[in-house]
Amino acid sequence: MERQYEKRKKMVYQFICDDFYVPMKMKEMASVLQVKKEERQELKEILDALESEGKIHKTQKGNYVKGQGNRLTGIYQAHARGFGFVSIEGSDDDVFIPEEESGGALQGDEVEIQITRGAGPKTGQRQEGKVIKILKRGMSRIVGYYQKNKSFGFVLPDNQKFLQDVFVPEEKSKGAVTGHKVVVKLTSYGGDGKKPEGEVVEILGHVNDPGTDVLSIAMSYELPIEFPEKVMNQAERVAKPVSEADRFGRRDLRDVRMVTIDGEDAKDLDDAVSLEVRDGSFFLGVHIADVTNYVQENSALDREAKKRGTSVYLADRVIPMLPHTLSNGICSLNAGEDRLALSCLMKIDENGTIVDHEICESVIRVDRRMTYTAVKQILEDEDEEQCRKYEEFIPMFREMARLSSILREKRHRRGAVDFDFPETKVILDEQGRPVELKAYERNTATKLIEDFMLAANETVAEDFFWREIPFVYRIHEAPDEEKIRKLAIFLHNFGYTMHIGNHEVHPKEIQKLLAKVEGKPEEPMIARLALRSMKQAKYTPENEGHFGLAASCYTHFTSPIRRYPDLQIHRIIKETLRGRMDEERIRHYQSILEEVTKHASETERRAEEAERETVKLKKVQYMKNFIGEEYEGVISGITKWGMYVELPNTIEGLIHVVNMTDDHYEYIEDRYEMQGIHTGKTYRLGQKVCVRVMAANELQRTIDFELGKEGD
Repeated sequence: MERQYEKRKKMVYQFICDDFYVPMKMKEMASVLQVKKEERQELKEILDALESEGKIHKTQKGNYVKGQGNRLTGIYQAHARGFGFVSIEGSDDDVFIPEEESGGALQGDEVEIQITRGAGPKTGQRQEGKVIKILKRGMSRIVGYYQKNKSFGFVLPDNQKFLQDVFVPEEKSKGAVTGHKVVVKLTSYGGDGKKPEGEVVEILGHVNDPGTDVLSIAMSYELPIEFPEKVMNQAERVAKPVSEADRFGRRDLRDVRMVTIDGEDAKDLDDAVSLEVRDGSFFLGVHIADVTNYVQENSALDREAKKRGTSVYLADRVIPMLPHTLSNGICSLNAGEDRLALSCLMKIDENGTIVDHEICESVIRVDRRMTYTAVKQILEDEDEEQCRKYEEFIPMFREMARLSSILREKRHRRGAVDFDFPETKVILDEQGRPVELKAYERNTATKLIEDFMLAANETVAEDFFWREIPFVYRIHEAPDEEKIRKLAIFLHNFGYTMHIGNHEVHPKEIQKLLAKVEGKPEEPMIARLALRSMKQAKYTPENEGHFGLAASCYTHFTSPIRRYPDLQIHRIIKETLRGRMDEERIRHYQSILEEVTKHASETERRAEEAERETVKLKKVQYMKNFIGEEYEGVISGITKWGMYVELPNTIEGLIHVVNMTDDHYEYIEDRYEMQGIHTGKTYRLGQKVCVRVMAANELQRTIDFELGKEGD
């Protein structure tokens, strides 16, 4: 029977491959091939099989033709459990790749895939496919833990998405011993039962050496640690004190009272603020370091800054976009020193409306270097010592707090969404070991600076949008309809509703939802699900608005020391202010901004992932000190393999389903529940539980919990 089926399948394929074949539908093909009515189901199965094998495909009109249909190219993202996903450029949804259909693809590879199953809008199933061809390998170097055997070694990759150990012949080990963290260059990608093979090109240090752990993460994300000598030399040459020639043609704002407000440990101070209140109006100045004065277009400094894209803030170090000579020196708005700036001067009425503004090149002199803590102590705590120390600035700080509140309320009224997630601050000892984890504090002072920077960013974006010249925008697209629909269904289980009109949601609806859940046990979980349903913000030359801020125009203008898009924007602003934005320069920016914004978005994602992995590692190291301890937490995620629980200090661990020993539990997908088969006991998202710390694995960066004594 099977032999007959294969014979017919071969015959149908040869028929379609014939030079005289004309594309036709199945019914027409059945007629030509004289297939009996009772055998047409088998013909359908044969055509489906040939299509899934990529030998034929069906056109939009339903005609069958020879060749590869429904094939796409994208980047393969491996999962630690063996399966993977392929992200397709321009598509919001990834394609699921089962483990047996990965075709030997590894993390980051560019692959060609064939869709084997379409998405199911009713079932919520995603598209499924198989890898047909590996077009380009994504990783040429791996960072990992070296393990020496008698005549060879293995590297256990730090990247949990790179699923295989790398074989290293002894003569290519560079003398590495067990316990070393190394960079290995891949010489073979394996396949057919063979492991990938490589050679050690750099030994980063022993796994227990201070700083080796964070350096390993930086190297695994290919973050450039050192600056080339040419770049350093150029930075030294241009970092000269502000001269009379530098000040020529600029607005002199050195007599305007202004301050910087940053964290205690900040060294690159790129924004200063000033405020005067006259005739019932606020005159707010946001003054940003004029980095482009020192980083000329296409110079060695500029090319390196563009390549890096952003500064990266890891637990024990900063990998800056610009050399410290600039970022902590002449480009840093240090108190009492003349500095070149771009100033956004805004006139704001009592309702928070920006009624007038001016953007100009300026020279400034900051009066005081303030910290968030000091300003908070003045405004919230009315600390006597701080009030005495900064007595002359207190009236300005109070007016700043008043304006901040007005601006925030105005944003709230239009529907801006404020996801107030506690970011983790890791306190390290001299050996780089974590001794304390705490949430970054958001207070009056941090909100004040946030509000003023948002106002300046919107003002600059709107100004240049109406000028209709090439520009860099920071956009945040509206959420995908399907994701919002799923979120609305899930929220219904918790008794919350969300209005979706004309197949889209207004940011105000997300804002209302966050207000409803505020202070409730399920708040962090629902807020995270709402955030995950949204798209990621990105840079683009096209203005498409910012959903989260409910803003029609938005950009990043305020951090040119640490973000390349801001540097690029400053360059455009200065050329416009100086009357140099002619047709030639317009064509120049039109030709480069697509690539600049794409690269900036990619380096931003890379930095975020590296920062996230570093914090994750430090959390694991911290929890190794508390094995066996019990804590109360909240269920933050439920999957087929277990429940994730988040503790108040932001640490998240997994209770594996096999460790829930009092029953056999199954995952109820549409309700995000874990339910006991025999007892009927149910665990839900947002529920409080007591957990015991079982294990903390530094190599895998995972924390395992088990259920502790019964909590409420």
